[in-house]
Amino acid sequence: MALSVKGKLVKILKEETGVSRAGNAWKKQDFIIETNDQYPKKICFTLFNDKVNLIEGLPEGTEIDVSFDVESREFNGKYYHNLNAWKIDRQSQDVGFSPPPFGIDDIPQEPLEPQPDDLPF
Repeated sequence: MALSVKGKLVKILKEETGVSRAGNAWKKQDFIIETNDQYPKKICFTLFNDKVNLIEGLPEGTEIDVSFDVESREFNGKYYHNLNAWKIDRQSQDVGFSPPPFGIDDIPQEPLEPQPDDLPF
């Protein structure tokens, strides 16, 4: 089941590394986004192994779209859930807005004759 959510990157947590029982090295990186809903929610996602580089170079505050899978596992009668991110797209901040270029014609001309001071005070 692949899902997607958009939000602002709030925090990138410290990268964790280790070695599995089979002797394979692994690494994981957690990060938190805040949704842009009416009632914003903070969501923690996990990146594993080669996917860790997806978050590198993204500053906090960046608007991103995260594609992820939900995974649950049982341990001692309790279930634990992971949101495993597999794709991160940076959202464009200025979609559809581009101010016109500033030109010399945008500066108003100074009047040639002095204007009478018609202020009431």
